[in-house]
Amino acid sequence: MTLDEFQELIEQIYYEKDSGRGVYASFAWFVEEVGELARALVRGDKAARTEEVGDVLAWLSTLASIVGVRLEDAATKYANGCPKCHRTPCRCD
Repeated sequence: MTLDEFQELIEQIYYEKDSGRGVYASFAWFVEEVGELARALVRGDKAARTEEVGDVLAWLSTLASIVGVRLEDAATKYANGCPKCHRTPCRCD
């Protein structure tokens, strides 16, 4: 699944509800999911980490959709390596 396909799927599932909630309330949900990911990382539970990364990605996708950003477009910032030094791996100090 591409980022664009994922974003379209999340829009089909949640866009109406999430856009009605608004950007700031949706951002609060995103931050809550980041916190849940932090707890999963500390616990070292791989299944929980995978689930929480998925939740964070879904909420990021929702936020991007609400503000009119396509994830694929945002990801192109890194298409040529590090945006600052343009190397892969990054060689910035």
